Amino acid sequence: MGRIVSREELQSIRTGLRGQKKRVVFTNGVFDLIHRGHIDYLTKAKALGDVLIVGVNGDDSVRRIKGSNRPLVEETDRLFIVANLSPVDYACLFHEDTPFELIRQLTPDVLVKGADWSVKDIVGKDFVEAAGGTVAAIDLVPDHSTSRLIAKILERSSSS
Repeated sequence: MGRIVSREELQSIRTGLRGQKKRVVFTNGVFDLIHRGHIDYLTKAKALGDVLIVGVNGDDSVRRIKGSNRPLVEETDRLFIVANLSPVDYACLFHEDTPFELIRQLTPDVLVKGADWSVKDIVGKDFVEAAGGTVAAIDLVPDHSTSRLIAKILERSSSS
């Protein structure tokens, strides 16, 4: 299972993985209410390499990106949950609106986002490709999203 690591620890881990010739996959996200879509996505991401590192948005960045009502689950809990999902080897918190600095620091071999992102719009794409890496967009499980789950909870709670 995964480990929670600091950005500083990631630097050392990445150096070791490079020496072992391990293919490092990186992705990021909010991971607010974990659902089937998240697990499917992370499993497919892990299949693209040897080690999966996940950047988890801190609470402040989630509020800036998703609005003042999010996240529902605080950052330390989201980080713990993601780090303990079976496909995840390491999880790291970041507080910027995009993971670009974390990507630059890590220089993954494979950068992954969901197919709701066009590959050309994936943050860090140019940097990863310039370093010899690849960028992939993974198909998402239809009708499985945190926003959809929140809407369902609200609908059911208002009708009771």
